[in-house]
Amino acid sequence: MKDTIKHTYLAADFGGGSGRIIAGFLHHGKLELEEVYRFSNRQVKLGNHIYWNFPALFEDMKTGLKLAAQKGYAVKSIGIDTWGVDFGLIDKHGNLLGNPVCYRDARTEGIPEEVFKLLNERQHYADTGIQVMAINTLFQLYSMKQHQDAQLEVARQLLFMPDLFSYFLTGVANNEYCIASTSELLDAQSRNWSVDTIRALGLPEHLFGEIILPGTIRGTLKEDIARETGLGIVDVIAVGSHDTASAVAAVPAVENPIAFLSSGTWSLLGVEVDEPILTEEARKAQFTNEGGVDGKIRFLQNITGLWILQRLMSEWKACGEEQNYDIIIPQAAEAQIATIIPVDDATFMNPENMENALIHYCRHHALQVPKNKAETVRCVLQSLAFKYRQAVEQLNHCLPSPIRQLNIIGGGSQNQLLNQLTADELGIPVYAGPVEATAMGNILTQAMAKGEIADLRELREIVTRSVTPQVYYPKK
Repeated sequence: MKDTIKHTYLAADFGGGSGRIIAGFLHHGKLELEEVYRFSNRQVKLGNHIYWNFPALFEDMKTGLKLAAQKGYAVKSIGIDTWGVDFGLIDKHGNLLGNPVCYRDARTEGIPEEVFKLLNERQHYADTGIQVMAINTLFQLYSMKQHQDAQLEVARQLLFMPDLFSYFLTGVANNEYCIASTSELLDAQSRNWSVDTIRALGLPEHLFGEIILPGTIRGTLKEDIARETGLGIVDVIAVGSHDTASAVAAVPAVENPIAFLSSGTWSLLGVEVDEPILTEEARKAQFTNEGGVDGKIRFLQNITGLWILQRLMSEWKACGEEQNYDIIIPQAAEAQIATIIPVDDATFMNPENMENALIHYCRHHALQVPKNKAETVRCVLQSLAFKYRQAVEQLNHCLPSPIRQLNIIGGGSQNQLLNQLTADELGIPVYAGPVEATAMGNILTQAMAKGEIADLRELREIVTRSVTPQVYYPKK
């Protein structure tokens, strides 16, 4: 380890269910990862809203940084990535005005319809290039405005989740491009705030700060944080701070365009392109143009991913019927059920009980109801694969030529049944892995900022040397 310890980078990777501090080492042209610390993340229902417990998450991050220092790593920098759209507001004294509200909160119900009384939907897409989803930052802010939320009155600046973590580490407040692009408030071509949109909605313009690109040094650890963690003065670097942006940077492929499916709680399926695609066809197909590393655009659809299965597994565990993925997935592979559900239907957004919601949906729409857990899992996974086929068909219509392979990255790439069902539906090879794409993209973007990696091509060459994807060929 002594010859690699000087190349240590730390990724703080926050997901909807857990967070991790991961150390990365460049060694003989490969990237080695070590998980330093893992902690839980959960949504908290308090009164009428659902929140993220930001102070607890920040404390957990610091615990992971302390452990990294105790292990003796000479840390060169830290990069932070999280899920998209959610944010915190800070006041003129730099204080957090309230815990960030979770995107699954009900406060944006009906808000898109109100917004498009003020905006022309076609022109709005031509400006921002973002798929209209009620969870997006734009609708969260407009809901706050409509309800005369006091936080909006006194806030000095809006910080997306990775910006917020970085701010309390460094004291420097700015907005990273990739995460800001999920807001539906960025101009897709200028890659800066859409001032026309912000003004049309009557949102306070001063909330929206400097946009910085991945690879920018955001600041250094504040003295008290440096002392508390034992890391000393370390740079905090802006990476592709939307977790999918970091994951896509680590796709081990060279074809043009690179087609990807970032598979987790959400499925983000699309291609990496150089310029946004702002056509009316893209808007009607609900594609979004989000920022990527090295000036790229992630042209993709946001699809409900493994959320439904995750909720089912959680519910079964809570009622004493815990299932092991290694057992239930092979059972689902043998299950015989033809039912396909629309995974993006509002029914499955955040029901009180996911299994009951699924059963009710099937009965209400005269579909075969799963008789057991294996059939339920099979139904969910084949429904996802079916949705992926629809998305790829729409994607191919927006591109000069159809995609020839799909690269599945992230935790969901471990689901062998879903990978095979996807290859079968699409009729093209599916390359699964790396599982740790987000951490790899985060860490290697830091290395690029530090000059150890020249560009995105070299970054992907390192990933290719470091992992071997599993290939699934269509069986039908």
